[in-house]
Amino acid sequence: MKLLLDQGLPLSAATLLRNEGMDAIHVSEIGMSEAEDADIIQIAREEGRVVATLDADFHTLLALDAAVTPSVIRIRIERLRAQAVVALLLTVIAECKEDLTQGSAITVEPSRIRTRRLPLGSSI
Repeated sequence: MKLLLDQGLPLSAATLLRNEGMDAIHVSEIGMSEAEDADIIQIAREEGRVVATLDADFHTLLALDAAVTPSVIRIRIERLRAQAVVALLLTVIAECKEDLTQGSAITVEPSRIRTRRLPLGSSI
């Protein structure tokens, strides 16, 4: 699984994920720390990456475009340190691997993981 971590997530999480054998990059590592969300989606689509973000706008953009890729993992848990982000992402990937491969919008909350297949309907 190839990951693209958005700006709100710790830069060090990408390094820790790579140490776990994941192909992970942070937007700041590729000069996209101030990029528009649509541009990040496009890069993820071109490179076959799953976007990990804290930003709800990614799911909205997928819905507005009736997009079938890329998959996006939105984390709705604030103030996570890098190690906690890594543990969370590894859990989500293990539990939702097929959904992520086929195109999904995943929302991670403190008590649940919600998965919706792409394309998304008009309600978010």
